[in-house]
Amino acid sequence: MPVDEAAAEAPLLVAMEEDRAEAGEAAKEETLEEESAGGAGDGGAAAFEDKNPSSSSDSESDDEAAEGLQIETLETALAQNPMNYEAHVQYIQCLRKSGHVEKLRQARYAMNERFPLSPKMWQEWTKDEISLSAGLEALTEIEKLYDRGVQEYLSVPLWLDYINFFQEHDPSVSHCSPAGILKMRNLFERALTAAGLHIVEGNKIWEAFREFEQAILLTIDDNDNEEKAKQVQRIRALFHRQLSVPLVDLRSTLMDCKLWEGEQGNVNDIDSDFDGIPTNVITSYQKAIEMYNARKQYEDQLSDTDASDADKLQQFMNYLKFEESSGDPARVQILYERAVAEFPISSDLWLAYTTYLDRTLKVPNVLKSVYSRATRNCTWVGELWVRYLLSLERIHASEEELSAVFEQSLQNAFPSFKEYLDLFLTRVDGLRRRMSIVGAKEDGLDYALIRETFQRAVEYLSPQLVSCDDLLHLHKYWARLEANLGKDMVAARGVWESLLKKSGSLLEVWQSYIAMEIEMGHINEARFIYKRCYSKRFPGTGSEDICRSWLQFEREYGTLDDLDLAVKKVTPRLQELKIFKAQQESKMDMMLSSKKDGSVSTNTPQKRKMAKTSSDKQPPAKRKKDTAPKCMEASDVDQNKATGNANDTTLDKGEVATSLRTADSTATNEQAVGNSKSMESKPKFYNDQCTAFISNISLEANEKHLQRFFSDCGGVTAIRLLRDKFTGKSRGLAYVDFSDEGHLATAIAKNRQKLLGKKLSIARSDPKQSQKRSTTGGSSSKGRGQEAQFKSDHSRLVESSEGTVEERRGSTVKLMGKNTFAAPRAVARPLGWSKKEAKIDGETEIPKSNDEFRKMLLKK
Repeated sequence: MPVDEAAAEAPLLVAMEEDRAEAGEAAKEETLEEESAGGAGDGGAAAFEDKNPSSSSDSESDDEAAEGLQIETLETALAQNPMNYEAHVQYIQCLRKSGHVEKLRQARYAMNERFPLSPKMWQEWTKDEISLSAGLEALTEIEKLYDRGVQEYLSVPLWLDYINFFQEHDPSVSHCSPAGILKMRNLFERALTAAGLHIVEGNKIWEAFREFEQAILLTIDDNDNEEKAKQVQRIRALFHRQLSVPLVDLRSTLMDCKLWEGEQGNVNDIDSDFDGIPTNVITSYQKAIEMYNARKQYEDQLSDTDASDADKLQQFMNYLKFEESSGDPARVQILYERAVAEFPISSDLWLAYTTYLDRTLKVPNVLKSVYSRATRNCTWVGELWVRYLLSLERIHASEEELSAVFEQSLQNAFPSFKEYLDLFLTRVDGLRRRMSIVGAKEDGLDYALIRETFQRAVEYLSPQLVSCDDLLHLHKYWARLEANLGKDMVAARGVWESLLKKSGSLLEVWQSYIAMEIEMGHINEARFIYKRCYSKRFPGTGSEDICRSWLQFEREYGTLDDLDLAVKKVTPRLQELKIFKAQQESKMDMMLSSKKDGSVSTNTPQKRKMAKTSSDKQPPAKRKKDTAPKCMEASDVDQNKATGNANDTTLDKGEVATSLRTADSTATNEQAVGNSKSMESKPKFYNDQCTAFISNISLEANEKHLQRFFSDCGGVTAIRLLRDKFTGKSRGLAYVDFSDEGHLATAIAKNRQKLLGKKLSIARSDPKQSQKRSTTGGSSSKGRGQEAQFKSDHSRLVESSEGTVEERRGSTVKLMGKNTFAAPRAVARPLGWSKKEAKIDGETEIPKSNDEFRKMLLKK
């Protein structure tokens, strides 16, 4: 703003320093009171400090340094993030306090470019500029500021400031020139249109308008009866207009009207409320009173200061629903403006407001204003930007304006890339519709705009950011427009070829490509695409589907030779797929059966352990009899445990002798059977040449869930879900074997995707590395290295081929030695030890052989 800086800054600086001076005076008075209340020594020191001028200057310099540091910090924050609303507000407050006029002005303009300012901020801005400015040029600039302020939010106080500013500072208005009077009347009418229907505060603008017209009446010469009569009629019309609007304290306005009519000599009956008022005005007044009474309950709810924001917003929505039912668009619009002024970042409120305007009040200027403010307040709502573009198209906005709004929308951060896709498609839709109109090319539209928009969309939206269906729809739309609107089949095919490079494993892409060629009548080109893709591997039954589709295509469009060629190509392929499917089913059946067998075998050791545990509770002599025989069946142990009879779990001496006599004859057979069982129970060792290791699996997931999850990858040969040895529950880990590297890579690419609500961790299995860890760690298990790494806390190690057993006791694993887990504790010590003898340090327990064990029992 071109002003003399030396003269302009002084009033504002003085105004800004008034608060500091008042604060300083208050502090000084406080200090004097403390001095008078304190002792002589304290008072003398305080007086000395007050008389020392350097103390006050030092404090002021410290304050200025702190303010300068805060300003620099805020400037850095805004340079890094210009969309930081709170930083903008604090920066303006600091600059206003410190008196940096030019920086303050630039900061306000910079903030208003990105955000709408609150009515209070506009009032502060205009007040500061008025104190700084003088002259007609400054008057024009301040007028522009007021115009911008009243357009952003509905604010009756800001409108009143606007009106008072012209009445005080505009010479044409203060001198009551015809131009000034016309200017003020136009401003009043704008204010009434914007806020005259405000039930609570609208009467302030009406009263200000009447006072202005009454002041004009006083300036008219008494001899100019004609002009005076016109002015009286203007004032009377204002009274009548206001009495027809439902406003608060409308009866007071009626009394003022009656009093004014009395001054004009038109009232005969003082006691009558309506004497001197026309009948039609009385009818309008009574109707306005009824309308106000119907809305009073909503206004009372909104005026409740104790209500929460959520309750107040809901009250606005109820009020709006009532106003919409009344069918007065002007009143509905005023209420929406009041609501968005209270809740400027409520996206639901802006969406409802714009929807109502699009449906009811189709005024171009109003629509542009509301959509512009909506998108500036809720920049992250993609639906508002889409509606903005559609609204501009409805009112036939120019290409420059549409392009500007579209580019502005892409600069915002949306919650998902779905919003960006909708914006690109909306832009393309608009260009297509306008280009389809005859003569649209004369407006500068060209198909190159559509192609450029599609290319930008593909760059924005990669296959990892949007769903395959959305990406396929985008390319299908693009290829169709290239062929039909752009008349360029080469470019249309190029669209599909570019997608095949990214998503060539999707059957839908090939099918859509073929469908386009068939639709355009290019049969040979469609046949060529079939020849390219019939041998490819697609997820699920896609490979079979494309083969059968080719045969159906040749039956409908091809010659007999074409059909024979297709059959010749497709038949071996279908046979190969059939064999492969059978192999897959066989492997799955074997895997399921092996798991069932594994679950049965894992229950047997548990039953034996239970039997041992129950026998531990018996006296020592019975324990020796119970544990000596090796041919006792697990079912007998379970039966004994169920009956709870201690005598059933013991053997007499005759049975022990018989069992011992047959021990040697059956030792060889038992050893052979034991070896065969150990071979059967030994876990299979997998090489994992082409295997994926999956972790963080939901405990509710099973093999079928994993099979469906990897169905789109194809090539699954086996699924091994790790389960707890005793409970049989899933441990959240699995191995999935694939037929080749390609399918494995596709499966690994699905890393971090969700299955039953949990993100899976998928990586290539590396058995060599895990085997090294197993060897160096001294693990006796010969199972999978990676599986051993993730043993759960409730699992137990199985018996190794060498016979070493790890027995879990509580939370610790205790190694008992070779084959000592089945030896009774009473005979586990070396012979010759008594109960009172202490164990010699360094000696270890030596387990008894079968012969020694037999002799010991026979002696007893």
